[in-house]
Amino acid sequence: MSNLSERTARHQQLMGPLLVCALVLGLAGLPIAVWLDLRALSEHTLEAQARETGRIIDAMRSFYASDVVQAVNTATGKIETRHDYKGIPNAIPIPATLSLELGARISGETGSIKYRFISDMPFKDRKPHELDAFEQAALAHLRTNPQAESDVDVSGSLFDRQVRIAAPIRMESVCVRCHNTHPLSPKTDWKVGDVRGIQEIVLRQPIAANVLSFKYLLGYFVLAAVAGTTFLVLQNRQTRLIDRMNQELVESNSFLASISVQIAKYISPQVYKSIFSGERNVSVNTERKKLTIFFSDIKDFTAATERLQPEELTALLNEYLTEMSAIALQHGGTVDKYIGDAILVFFGDPETKGVREDACACVRMAIAMQRSLAGLNARWRRAGIEHPFQARMGINTGYCNVGNFGSEERMDYTIIGAEANLAARLQSSAAPNGIMLSFETYALVNDIVRARPQEPIRMKGISREVVPYAVEGDLGPAPGEETVFSEHGHGIDFFIDVDALEAESAARLKQRLAEVLAAVEKRVQQDPAASAYC
Repeated sequence: MSNLSERTARHQQLMGPLLVCALVLGLAGLPIAVWLDLRALSEHTLEAQARETGRIIDAMRSFYASDVVQAVNTATGKIETRHDYKGIPNAIPIPATLSLELGARISGETGSIKYRFISDMPFKDRKPHELDAFEQAALAHLRTNPQAESDVDVSGSLFDRQVRIAAPIRMESVCVRCHNTHPLSPKTDWKVGDVRGIQEIVLRQPIAANVLSFKYLLGYFVLAAVAGTTFLVLQNRQTRLIDRMNQELVESNSFLASISVQIAKYISPQVYKSIFSGERNVSVNTERKKLTIFFSDIKDFTAATERLQPEELTALLNEYLTEMSAIALQHGGTVDKYIGDAILVFFGDPETKGVREDACACVRMAIAMQRSLAGLNARWRRAGIEHPFQARMGINTGYCNVGNFGSEERMDYTIIGAEANLAARLQSSAAPNGIMLSFETYALVNDIVRARPQEPIRMKGISREVVPYAVEGDLGPAPGEETVFSEHGHGIDFFIDVDALEAESAARLKQRLAEVLAAVEKRVQQDPAASAYC
Protein backbone atom coordinates (compact mmCIF):
# COMPACT_ATOMS: atom_id res chain seq x y z
CA MET A 1 0.00 0.00 0.00
CA SER A 2 2.85 2.35 0.85
CA ASN A 3 4.72 1.62 -2.41
CA LEU A 4 1.53 2.17 -4.42
CA SER A 5 0.94 5.49 -2.67
CA GLU A 6 4.51 6.60 -3.38
CA ARG A 7 4.17 5.67 -7.06
CA THR A 8 0.89 7.55 -7.29
CA ALA A 9 2.50 10.59 -5.64
CA ARG A 10 5.39 10.49 -8.14
CA HIS A 11 2.90 10.31 -11.01
CA GLN A 12 1.02 13.27 -9.57
CA GLN A 13 4.28 15.25 -9.39
CA LEU A 14 5.03 14.32 -13.02
CA MET A 15 1.55 15.14 -14.26
CA GLY A 16 1.68 18.67 -12.86
CA PRO A 17 4.59 19.94 -15.03
CA LEU A 18 3.24 18.02 -18.03
CA LEU A 19 -0.15 19.71 -17.72
CA VAL A 20 1.51 23.12 -17.36
CA CYS A 21 3.64 22.51 -20.47
CA ALA A 22 0.62 21.26 -22.41
CA LEU A 23 -1.37 24.35 -21.38
CA VAL A 24 1.47 26.70 -22.39
CA LEU A 25 1.88 24.94 -25.73
CA GLY A 26 -1.87 24.98 -26.30
CA LEU A 27 -2.18 28.71 -25.58
CA ALA A 28 1.00 29.95 -27.22
CA GLY A 29 1.79 27.28 -29.83
CA LEU A 30 -1.35 27.59 -31.96
CA PRO A 31 -1.18 31.36 -32.71
CA ILE A 32 2.58 31.11 -33.29
CA ALA A 33 2.12 28.20 -35.70
CA VAL A 34 -0.69 30.02 -37.55
CA TRP A 35 1.39 33.20 -37.81
CA LEU A 36 4.43 31.33 -39.13
CA ASP A 37 2.29 29.48 -41.69
CA LEU A 38 0.54 32.65 -42.83
CA ARG A 39 3.91 34.31 -43.25
CA ALA A 40 5.17 31.33 -45.25
CA LEU A 41 1.96 31.30 -47.33
CA SER A 42 2.29 35.02 -48.03
CA GLU A 43 5.90 34.54 -49.07
CA HIS A 44 4.93 31.62 -51.32
CA THR A 45 2.06 33.60 -52.90
CA LEU A 46 4.20 36.67 -53.45
CA GLU A 47 6.94 34.53 -54.96
CA ALA A 48 4.45 32.84 -57.33
CA GLN A 49 2.98 36.21 -58.32
CA ALA A 50 6.45 37.59 -58.94
CA ARG A 51 7.36 34.62 -61.14
CA GLU A 52 4.11 34.93 -63.14
CA THR A 53 4.53 38.67 -63.51
CA GLY A 54 8.08 38.15 -64.74
CA ARG A 55 6.89 35.52 -67.21
CA ILE A 56 4.21 37.86 -68.59
CA ILE A 57 6.66 40.74 -68.90
CA ASP A 58 9.16 38.45 -70.62
CA ALA A 59 6.44 37.41 -73.11
CA MET A 60 5.54 41.05 -73.77
CA ARG A 61 9.19 42.07 -74.20
CA SER A 62 9.85 39.15 -76.52
CA PHE A 63 6.80 39.96 -78.63
CA TYR A 64 7.67 43.64 -78.75
CA ALA A 65 11.25 42.89 -79.80
CA SER A 66 10.32 40.38 -82.50
CA ASP A 67 7.15 41.88 -83.94
CA VAL A 68 7.46 45.62 -83.37
CA VAL A 69 11.08 46.71 -82.92
CA GLN A 70 12.36 44.40 -85.65
CA ALA A 71 9.69 45.66 -88.10
CA VAL A 72 10.57 49.29 -87.32
CA ASN A 73 14.32 48.68 -87.65
CA THR A 74 13.97 46.98 -91.05
CA ALA A 75 11.39 49.41 -92.42
CA THR A 76 12.37 51.30 -95.67
CA GLY A 77 9.40 53.56 -95.86
CA LYS A 78 6.41 54.72 -93.84
CA ILE A 79 5.37 52.52 -90.88
CA GLU A 80 1.73 51.48 -90.85
CA THR A 81 -0.41 49.60 -88.30
CA ARG A 82 -2.32 46.63 -89.57
CA HIS A 83 -4.22 43.72 -88.14
CA ASP A 84 -2.53 41.45 -90.72
CA TYR A 85 0.94 42.84 -90.16
CA LYS A 86 2.79 39.59 -90.55
CA GLY A 87 4.60 39.31 -93.88
CA ILE A 88 3.86 42.93 -94.86
CA PRO A 89 6.90 45.26 -94.97
CA ASN A 90 6.87 48.31 -92.72
CA ALA A 91 3.76 46.96 -90.81
CA ILE A 92 3.30 46.66 -87.05
CA PRO A 93 0.26 45.20 -85.18
CA ILE A 94 -2.67 47.26 -84.07
CA PRO A 95 -3.57 47.15 -80.31
CA ALA A 96 -6.19 44.43 -80.78
CA THR A 97 -3.74 42.26 -82.71
CA LEU A 98 -1.13 42.96 -80.02
CA SER A 99 -3.55 41.67 -77.37
CA LEU A 100 -4.34 38.57 -79.40
CA GLU A 101 -0.71 37.73 -79.95
CA LEU A 102 0.24 38.34 -76.32
CA GLY A 103 -2.67 36.19 -75.14
CA ALA A 104 -1.47 33.35 -77.37
CA ARG A 105 2.05 33.59 -76.04
CA ILE A 106 1.10 33.97 -72.36
CA SER A 107 -1.45 31.17 -72.43
CA GLY A 108 0.80 28.91 -74.48
CA GLU A 109 3.28 28.49 -71.63
CA THR A 110 2.75 26.50 -68.45
CA GLY A 111 1.75 28.83 -65.65
CA SER A 112 -0.95 29.73 -63.21
CA ILE A 113 -2.13 32.76 -65.26
CA LYS A 114 -3.82 32.61 -68.67
CA TYR A 115 -4.84 35.55 -70.83
CA ARG A 116 -7.26 35.66 -73.78
CA PHE A 117 -8.43 38.52 -76.00
CA ILE A 118 -11.53 37.20 -77.73
CA SER A 119 -14.66 38.29 -79.59
CA ASP A 120 -17.54 36.65 -81.40
CA MET A 121 -17.02 39.09 -84.34
CA PRO A 122 -13.37 38.84 -85.49
CA PHE A 123 -12.17 40.13 -88.85
CA LYS A 124 -13.22 37.93 -91.74
CA ASP A 125 -9.66 36.80 -92.46
CA ARG A 126 -9.11 35.60 -88.87
CA LYS A 127 -9.93 32.22 -87.41
CA PRO A 128 -13.18 32.38 -85.37
CA HIS A 129 -12.65 32.35 -81.61
CA GLU A 130 -14.05 29.40 -79.67
CA LEU A 131 -16.09 30.65 -76.71
CA ASP A 132 -17.27 28.39 -73.92
CA ALA A 133 -20.49 28.85 -71.96
CA PHE A 134 -19.00 31.27 -69.41
CA GLU A 135 -17.45 33.43 -72.10
CA GLN A 136 -20.67 33.55 -74.12
CA ALA A 137 -22.71 34.41 -71.02
CA ALA A 138 -20.20 37.05 -69.92
CA LEU A 139 -20.17 38.67 -73.38
CA ALA A 140 -23.98 38.77 -73.52
CA HIS A 141 -24.19 40.18 -69.99
CA LEU A 142 -21.59 42.86 -70.58
CA ARG A 143 -23.27 43.98 -73.81
CA THR A 144 -26.61 44.15 -72.02
CA ASN A 145 -24.98 46.08 -69.16
CA PRO A 146 -22.21 48.19 -70.77
CA GLN A 147 -21.36 49.81 -67.44
CA ALA A 148 -20.57 46.49 -65.73
CA GLU A 149 -16.93 46.09 -64.81
CA SER A 150 -16.52 42.33 -65.15
CA ASP A 151 -17.97 38.84 -64.71
CA VAL A 152 -16.37 36.29 -62.41
CA ASP A 153 -16.52 32.51 -62.41
CA VAL A 154 -15.03 30.26 -59.71
CA SER A 155 -14.64 26.53 -60.34
CA GLY A 156 -12.35 23.60 -59.63
CA SER A 157 -12.09 20.44 -57.55
CA LEU A 158 -11.24 19.64 -53.93
CA PHE A 159 -7.53 20.08 -54.62
CA ASP A 160 -7.63 22.70 -57.41
CA ARG A 161 -9.37 26.10 -57.70
CA GLN A 162 -9.76 28.37 -60.75
CA VAL A 163 -10.94 31.98 -60.99
CA ARG A 164 -11.92 33.50 -64.37
CA ILE A 165 -12.42 37.25 -64.76
CA ALA A 166 -13.98 38.57 -67.99
CA ALA A 167 -13.63 42.34 -68.56
CA PRO A 168 -15.31 44.18 -71.47
CA ILE A 169 -13.39 45.50 -74.51
CA ARG A 170 -15.12 48.78 -75.31
CA MET A 171 -14.86 50.56 -78.69
CA GLU A 172 -13.09 53.91 -78.73
CA SER A 173 -13.33 56.56 -81.44
CA VAL A 174 -10.22 55.36 -83.29
CA CYS A 175 -11.48 51.79 -83.18
CA VAL A 176 -14.90 52.86 -84.45
CA ARG A 177 -13.40 54.65 -87.49
CA CYS A 178 -11.20 51.68 -88.33
CA HIS A 179 -13.81 48.98 -87.95
CA ASN A 180 -16.60 50.87 -89.69
CA THR A 181 -14.39 51.50 -92.77
CA HIS A 182 -12.36 48.29 -92.91
CA PRO A 183 -13.52 45.95 -95.70
CA LEU A 184 -12.92 42.83 -93.55
CA SER A 185 -14.87 44.12 -90.55
CA PRO A 186 -17.96 42.00 -89.91
CA LYS A 187 -19.79 45.07 -88.64
CA THR A 188 -19.68 48.65 -89.87
CA ASP A 189 -22.03 50.44 -87.48
CA TRP A 190 -19.94 50.45 -84.31
CA LYS A 191 -20.40 53.22 -81.81
CA VAL A 192 -18.10 54.52 -79.12
CA GLY A 193 -18.63 52.46 -75.95
CA ASP A 194 -19.94 49.36 -77.67
CA VAL A 195 -18.58 46.07 -76.29
CA ARG A 196 -16.71 44.36 -79.11
CA GLY A 197 -15.38 41.45 -77.04
CA ILE A 198 -13.80 40.47 -73.70
CA GLN A 199 -10.37 40.05 -72.29
CA GLU A 200 -10.26 37.11 -69.93
CA ILE A 201 -7.75 36.42 -67.18
CA VAL A 202 -7.71 32.91 -65.74
CA LEU A 203 -5.99 32.29 -62.39
CA ARG A 204 -5.39 28.70 -61.28
CA GLN A 205 -4.09 27.69 -57.87
CA PRO A 206 -3.57 24.02 -56.90
CA ILE A 207 -4.48 23.72 -53.22
CA ALA A 208 -2.06 20.81 -52.82
CA ALA A 209 0.77 23.17 -53.73
CA ASN A 210 0.05 25.20 -50.56
CA VAL A 211 -0.37 22.30 -48.17
CA LEU A 212 3.29 22.40 -47.19
CA SER A 213 2.88 26.10 -46.45
CA PHE A 214 1.08 25.01 -43.27
CA LYS A 215 3.99 22.93 -42.01
CA TYR A 216 4.12 24.77 -38.67
CA LEU A 217 0.40 24.28 -38.05
CA LEU A 218 0.67 20.63 -39.07
CA GLY A 219 3.66 20.29 -36.78
CA TYR A 220 1.65 21.87 -33.96
CA PHE A 221 -1.18 19.41 -34.49
CA VAL A 222 1.28 16.52 -34.54
CA LEU A 223 2.83 17.72 -31.29
CA ALA A 224 -0.65 18.26 -29.80
CA ALA A 225 -1.63 14.74 -30.85
CA VAL A 226 1.55 13.31 -29.32
CA ALA A 227 1.03 15.34 -26.14
CA GLY A 228 -2.63 14.30 -25.97
CA THR A 229 -1.75 10.64 -26.53
CA THR A 230 0.98 10.84 -23.91
CA PHE A 231 -1.42 12.49 -21.49
CA LEU A 232 -4.06 9.82 -22.12
CA VAL A 233 -1.49 7.06 -21.61
CA LEU A 234 -0.26 8.62 -18.38
CA GLN A 235 -3.83 9.31 -17.25
CA ASN A 236 -4.82 5.73 -18.02
CA ARG A 237 -1.82 4.48 -16.10
CA GLN A 238 -2.65 6.75 -13.19
CA THR A 239 -6.25 5.58 -13.33
CA ARG A 240 -5.10 1.98 -13.06
CA LEU A 241 -2.90 2.92 -10.11
CA ILE A 242 -5.80 4.70 -8.42
CA ASP A 243 -8.09 1.75 -9.13
CA ARG A 244 -5.59 -0.59 -7.52
CA MET A 245 -5.24 1.79 -4.60
CA ASN A 246 -9.03 2.01 -4.24
CA GLN A 247 -9.23 -1.76 -4.35
CA GLU A 248 -6.62 -2.01 -1.62
CA LEU A 249 -8.47 0.66 0.36
CA VAL A 250 -11.72 -1.27 -0.01
CA GLU A 251 -10.02 -4.44 1.19
CA SER A 252 -8.35 -2.55 4.05
CA ASN A 253 -11.62 -0.87 5.00
CA SER A 254 -13.42 -4.22 4.93
CA PHE A 255 -10.73 -5.70 7.14
CA LEU A 256 -10.82 -2.72 9.51
CA ALA A 257 -14.62 -2.83 9.57
CA SER A 258 -14.59 -6.50 10.52
CA ILE A 259 -11.93 -5.82 13.16
CA SER A 260 -13.89 -2.85 14.53
CA VAL A 261 -17.04 -4.98 14.76
CA GLN A 262 -15.09 -7.55 16.72
CA ILE A 263 -13.49 -4.89 18.94
CA ALA A 264 -16.94 -3.39 19.58
CA LYS A 265 -17.93 -6.58 21.38
CA TYR A 266 -15.25 -5.94 24.02
CA ILE A 267 -16.24 -2.38 24.90
CA SER A 268 -19.44 -0.51 25.53
CA PRO A 269 -21.25 0.70 22.36
CA GLN A 270 -21.28 4.27 23.71
CA VAL A 271 -17.50 4.20 24.22
CA TYR A 272 -17.00 2.51 20.84
CA LYS A 273 -19.10 5.20 19.14
CA SER A 274 -17.32 8.09 20.86
CA ILE A 275 -13.88 6.69 19.95
CA PHE A 276 -14.63 6.00 16.29
CA SER A 277 -16.42 9.32 15.84
CA GLY A 278 -13.41 11.18 17.25
CA GLU A 279 -15.29 12.61 20.24
CA ARG A 280 -13.00 10.85 22.74
CA ASN A 281 -9.23 10.55 22.73
CA VAL A 282 -7.73 7.17 23.56
CA SER A 283 -5.42 8.35 26.32
CA VAL A 284 -5.07 7.89 30.05
CA ASN A 285 -7.49 10.53 31.25
CA THR A 286 -10.28 10.68 33.84
CA GLU A 287 -12.84 13.16 35.10
CA ARG A 288 -15.14 13.40 38.07
CA LYS A 289 -18.88 13.09 37.35
CA LYS A 290 -22.09 12.37 39.19
CA LEU A 291 -23.22 8.94 37.99
CA THR A 292 -25.87 6.38 38.81
CA ILE A 293 -24.19 3.00 39.31
CA PHE A 294 -25.90 -0.36 38.92
CA PHE A 295 -24.46 -3.61 40.24
CA SER A 296 -26.10 -7.04 39.96
CA ASP A 297 -25.09 -10.53 41.01
CA ILE A 298 -26.65 -14.00 40.82
CA LYS A 299 -27.55 -15.55 44.17
CA ASP A 300 -25.83 -18.85 44.93
CA PHE A 301 -24.09 -18.93 41.58
CA THR A 302 -21.32 -21.10 43.04
CA ALA A 303 -23.90 -23.70 44.05
CA ALA A 304 -25.37 -23.56 40.54
CA THR A 305 -21.96 -24.40 39.08
CA GLU A 306 -22.02 -27.62 41.12
CA ARG A 307 -25.55 -28.57 40.01
CA LEU A 308 -25.13 -27.87 36.29
CA GLN A 309 -22.72 -29.17 33.70
CA PRO A 310 -20.16 -26.60 32.52
CA GLU A 311 -21.62 -26.49 28.98
CA GLU A 312 -25.14 -26.02 30.31
CA LEU A 313 -24.04 -23.39 32.82
CA THR A 314 -22.11 -21.49 30.13
CA ALA A 315 -25.15 -21.45 27.83
CA LEU A 316 -27.44 -20.18 30.62
CA LEU A 317 -24.98 -17.51 31.76
CA ASN A 318 -24.36 -16.24 28.21
CA GLU A 319 -28.10 -16.09 27.56
CA TYR A 320 -28.62 -14.21 30.82
CA LEU A 321 -25.80 -11.72 30.16
CA THR A 322 -26.96 -11.17 26.57
CA GLU A 323 -30.51 -10.39 27.66
CA MET A 324 -29.39 -8.10 30.50
CA SER A 325 -26.91 -6.23 28.24
CA ALA A 326 -29.58 -5.64 25.61
CA ILE A 327 -31.87 -4.13 28.25
CA ALA A 328 -29.03 -1.93 29.51
CA LEU A 329 -28.40 -0.60 26.01
CA GLN A 330 -32.11 0.03 25.45
CA HIS A 331 -32.16 2.29 28.51
CA GLY A 332 -28.90 4.09 27.62
CA GLY A 333 -26.63 2.48 30.18
CA THR A 334 -22.89 2.01 29.72
CA VAL A 335 -22.00 -1.62 30.37
CA ASP A 336 -18.71 -1.34 32.23
CA LYS A 337 -17.76 -4.97 32.70
CA TYR A 338 -18.81 -8.51 33.55
CA ILE A 339 -17.27 -9.93 36.68
CA GLY A 340 -18.15 -13.59 36.34
CA ASP A 341 -21.92 -13.58 36.80
CA ALA A 342 -21.93 -9.94 38.07
CA ILE A 343 -22.75 -6.94 35.87
CA LEU A 344 -21.56 -3.34 36.38
CA VAL A 345 -23.50 -0.65 34.51
CA PHE A 346 -23.43 3.11 34.98
CA PHE A 347 -25.43 6.05 33.65
CA GLY A 348 -24.15 9.59 33.03
CA ASP A 349 -21.09 9.00 30.85
CA PRO A 350 -20.16 9.24 28.00
CA GLU A 351 -23.78 10.28 27.35
CA THR A 352 -26.09 11.84 29.93
CA LYS A 353 -29.63 13.21 30.06
CA GLY A 354 -29.20 14.79 33.47
CA VAL A 355 -28.72 13.31 36.92
CA ARG A 356 -32.43 12.63 37.59
CA GLU A 357 -33.15 11.17 34.14
CA ASP A 358 -30.07 8.97 34.41
CA ALA A 359 -31.24 7.66 37.79
CA CYS A 360 -34.78 7.01 36.50
CA ALA A 361 -33.41 5.20 33.43
CA CYS A 362 -31.24 3.04 35.66
CA VAL A 363 -34.14 2.04 37.92
CA ARG A 364 -36.40 1.30 34.94
CA MET A 365 -33.59 -0.83 33.54
CA ALA A 366 -33.30 -2.80 36.79
CA ILE A 367 -37.07 -3.44 36.89
CA ALA A 368 -37.01 -4.53 33.24
CA MET A 369 -34.11 -6.86 34.00
CA GLN A 370 -35.98 -8.54 36.85
CA ARG A 371 -39.04 -9.03 34.66
CA SER A 372 -36.90 -10.38 31.82
CA LEU A 373 -35.14 -12.72 34.25
CA ALA A 374 -38.52 -14.00 35.39
CA GLY A 375 -39.34 -14.82 31.78
CA LEU A 376 -35.98 -16.54 31.34
CA ASN A 377 -36.58 -18.57 34.50
CA ALA A 378 -39.96 -19.68 33.18
CA ARG A 379 -38.38 -20.85 29.94
CA TRP A 380 -35.52 -22.55 31.77
CA ARG A 381 -37.93 -24.34 34.13
CA ARG A 382 -39.80 -25.72 31.13
CA ALA A 383 -36.43 -26.83 29.76
CA GLY A 384 -35.75 -28.82 32.92
CA ILE A 385 -33.67 -26.39 35.00
CA GLU A 386 -34.88 -26.96 38.55
CA HIS A 387 -33.26 -23.94 40.20
CA PRO A 388 -32.93 -21.05 37.69
CA PHE A 389 -31.05 -17.82 38.44
CA GLN A 390 -32.07 -15.30 41.07
CA ALA A 391 -30.42 -11.89 40.76
CA ARG A 392 -29.84 -9.26 43.41
CA MET A 393 -29.40 -5.67 42.26
CA GLY A 394 -28.07 -2.52 43.90
CA ILE A 395 -28.26 1.08 42.64
CA ASN A 396 -26.48 4.18 43.97
CA THR A 397 -26.04 7.77 42.76
CA GLY A 398 -22.92 9.79 43.54
CA TYR A 399 -19.66 11.22 42.30
CA CYS A 400 -17.07 8.88 40.77
CA ASN A 401 -13.93 9.14 38.73
CA VAL A 402 -14.71 7.93 35.21
CA GLY A 403 -12.42 7.56 32.20
CA ASN A 404 -9.47 5.57 30.90
CA PHE A 405 -7.42 3.88 33.61
CA GLY A 406 -4.21 1.96 32.95
CA SER A 407 -1.13 2.59 30.81
CA GLU A 408 -0.49 3.92 27.32
CA GLU A 409 -0.21 0.29 26.10
CA ARG A 410 -3.26 -1.13 27.87
CA MET A 411 -6.15 0.78 29.41
CA ASP A 412 -9.68 0.19 30.60
CA TYR A 413 -12.66 2.55 30.50
CA THR A 414 -14.27 2.22 33.94
CA ILE A 415 -15.21 3.98 37.17
CA ILE A 416 -13.67 4.02 40.62
CA GLY A 417 -14.81 5.49 43.91
CA ALA A 418 -16.68 4.76 47.13
CA GLU A 419 -20.07 5.28 45.40
CA ALA A 420 -19.36 2.32 43.11
CA ASN A 421 -18.46 0.21 46.13
CA LEU A 422 -21.72 1.26 47.81
CA ALA A 423 -23.71 -0.01 44.82
CA ALA A 424 -22.00 -3.41 45.22
CA ARG A 425 -22.74 -3.40 48.98
CA LEU A 426 -26.42 -2.54 48.31
CA GLN A 427 -26.61 -5.48 45.89
CA SER A 428 -25.31 -7.88 48.49
CA SER A 429 -27.96 -6.72 51.00
CA ALA A 430 -30.83 -7.05 48.52
CA ALA A 431 -33.24 -9.97 48.62
CA PRO A 432 -33.14 -12.54 45.79
CA ASN A 433 -34.86 -11.02 42.75
CA GLY A 434 -34.86 -7.74 44.64
CA ILE A 435 -33.61 -4.22 43.89
CA MET A 436 -31.97 -2.09 46.61
CA LEU A 437 -31.56 1.68 46.26
CA SER A 438 -29.49 4.19 48.18
CA PHE A 439 -31.31 7.21 49.58
CA GLU A 440 -29.59 9.46 47.00
CA THR A 441 -31.10 7.38 44.18
CA TYR A 442 -34.47 6.94 45.88
CA ALA A 443 -34.82 10.73 46.31
CA LEU A 444 -34.47 11.08 42.51
CA VAL A 445 -36.88 8.27 41.53
CA ASN A 446 -39.50 8.18 44.29
CA ASP A 447 -42.15 9.32 41.82
CA ILE A 448 -41.75 6.25 39.61
CA VAL A 449 -41.23 3.38 42.11
CA ARG A 450 -42.51 2.17 45.46
CA ALA A 451 -39.69 1.47 47.91
CA ARG A 452 -39.49 0.64 51.61
CA PRO A 453 -36.59 1.73 53.84
CA GLN A 454 -34.53 -1.07 55.43
CA GLU A 455 -32.28 -1.31 58.46
CA PRO A 456 -29.27 1.03 58.18
CA ILE A 457 -26.00 -0.57 57.12
CA ARG A 458 -22.39 0.42 57.53
CA MET A 459 -19.61 -0.18 55.06
CA LYS A 460 -15.91 0.32 54.96
CA GLY A 461 -14.84 3.74 53.66
CA ILE A 462 -18.15 5.45 54.51
CA SER A 463 -18.43 6.93 57.99
CA ARG A 464 -22.19 7.49 57.89
CA GLU A 465 -24.91 4.89 58.11
CA VAL A 466 -26.55 4.08 54.80
CA VAL A 467 -30.30 3.49 54.71
CA PRO A 468 -31.15 1.16 51.79
CA TYR A 469 -34.55 1.23 50.08
CA ALA A 470 -36.00 -2.01 48.76
CA VAL A 471 -38.03 -1.56 45.59
CA GLU A 472 -41.49 -3.07 45.94
CA GLY A 473 -43.07 -2.06 42.69
CA ASP A 474 -43.25 0.24 39.72
CA LEU A 475 -45.67 3.16 39.91
CA GLY A 476 -45.70 3.36 36.13
CA PRO A 477 -47.70 0.36 34.84
CA ALA A 478 -51.37 -0.04 35.78
CA PRO A 479 -52.39 -2.96 38.07
CA GLY A 480 -53.02 -6.25 36.36
CA GLU A 481 -50.46 -5.81 33.58
CA GLU A 482 -47.90 -8.22 35.09
CA THR A 483 -48.15 -11.82 33.92
CA VAL A 484 -45.02 -13.30 35.56
CA PHE A 485 -44.81 -13.61 39.35
CA SER A 486 -41.83 -14.90 41.26
CA GLU A 487 -41.02 -14.89 44.96
CA HIS A 488 -38.29 -16.67 46.88
CA GLY A 489 -37.34 -16.47 50.55
CA HIS A 490 -37.63 -18.28 53.88
CA GLY A 491 -40.71 -20.43 53.54
CA ILE A 492 -41.46 -19.00 50.06
CA ASP A 493 -40.46 -20.43 46.70
CA PHE A 494 -42.90 -19.96 43.85
CA PHE A 495 -42.93 -18.91 40.19
CA ILE A 496 -46.04 -18.31 38.11
CA ASP A 497 -46.17 -17.50 34.39
CA VAL A 498 -49.81 -16.65 33.68
CA ASP A 499 -49.37 -16.63 29.91
CA ALA A 500 -48.00 -20.17 29.96
CA LEU A 501 -50.92 -21.62 31.95
CA GLU A 502 -53.46 -23.89 30.31
CA ALA A 503 -57.13 -23.60 31.24
CA GLU A 504 -57.15 -26.73 33.45
CA SER A 505 -53.91 -25.72 35.14
CA ALA A 506 -55.19 -22.19 35.69
CA ALA A 507 -58.34 -23.50 37.40
CA ARG A 508 -56.32 -25.85 39.59
CA LEU A 509 -53.89 -23.04 40.47
CA LYS A 510 -56.70 -20.71 41.37
CA GLN A 511 -58.09 -23.26 43.82
CA ARG A 512 -54.65 -23.91 45.21
CA LEU A 513 -53.94 -20.21 45.66
CA ALA A 514 -57.23 -19.79 47.52
CA GLU A 515 -56.08 -22.49 49.93
CA VAL A 516 -52.68 -20.75 50.25
CA LEU A 517 -54.33 -17.40 50.98
CA ALA A 518 -56.50 -18.97 53.65
CA ALA A 519 -53.46 -20.56 55.28
CA VAL A 520 -51.52 -17.27 55.12
CA GLU A 521 -54.49 -15.39 56.61
CA LYS A 522 -54.56 -17.88 59.49
CA ARG A 523 -50.81 -17.41 60.03
CA VAL A 524 -51.22 -13.63 60.13
CA GLN A 525 -53.96 -13.94 62.73
CA GLN A 526 -51.70 -16.12 64.88
CA ASP A 527 -48.78 -13.67 64.64
CA PRO A 528 -49.91 -10.03 64.77
CA ALA A 529 -46.38 -8.87 63.86
CA ALA A 530 -46.79 -10.44 60.41
CA SER A 531 -49.79 -8.15 59.70
CA ALA A 532 -47.43 -5.18 59.49
CA TYR A 533 -46.26 -6.47 56.07
CA CYS A 534 -49.76 -7.04 54.70
